[in-house]
Amino acid sequence: MNHDERQMMQMREELLILEALLQAMDRRGEVFQAIEDSEDVDEAIQRVGQLLGLGALESRAVLDLQARRLTRDQRRKSAFRADELRALLQDG
Repeated sequence: MNHDERQMMQMREELLILEALLQAMDRRGEVFQAIEDSEDVDEAIQRVGQLLGLGALESRAVLDLQARRLTRDQRRKSAFRADELRALLQDG
């Protein structure tokens, strides 16, 4: 795998995580309830994944989401970066 291919793969992964975080922010009440209802972290990852239709990597990123990222400003920045990545991946 060359440098460009690795970079594209990293951008795709970043985009998947950003999209998962944005979806979790939009449904934060449901996400918090799924986490609260879980016995442990593994169950929380599974519940969040089922709720949002995410894989383990994205679900873990949602669980690792810091509360400061829930501000409108941070959400806008995440959405902007996701749009930027989509455009780069579409062009690439």
